[in-house]
Amino acid sequence: QVQLVESGGGSVQSGGSLRLSCAASRYTYSNACMGWFRQAPGKEREGVAIINKMNGATFYADAVQGRFTISRDNAKNTVFLQMNSLKPEDTAMYYCAQGCTLPDLTTSNIRGRGTQVTVSS
Repeated sequence: QVQLVESGGGSVQSGGSLRLSCAASRYTYSNACMGWFRQAPGKEREGVAIINKMNGATFYADAVQGRFTISRDNAKNTVFLQMNSLKPEDTAMYYCAQGCTLPDLTTSNIRGRGTQVTVSS
C-alpha cells in the first residue's frame, strides 16, 4: 500500500526552525527520488526540495536555497526537511511526494496529506 505520512509542522516566529519528517511505506520508499512541495492558501503548489535516495544528490528551489536542507534515512524509509531562518512567506501546507524534479513533485499522485507550517513575523 502506498503511504506517506508527514509530521513536524507547527507555528514558529520568523527566524525560527522546524524539522519535517516523511515516513514512507517500504513500497513507496523504493522510488529513487522523493521530496517536498508546499501550497499556501490561494497560491499554486511550489516544489521545494528533492533528494535522490540512492546517491544523496539534492536540489532546492531558489526561494529556500541555503535555508532548507533535505536528507534521508534509508534504514527507516524516512525523508527529512530541516528548515532554518524561516520567513512568513514560508507559511504553507508542506507535502511529501515522489518525484525527481520540482514540477514532478507538485503533480505527483504519490503524496502525503501534508503538515502545516506557520511562520509569524
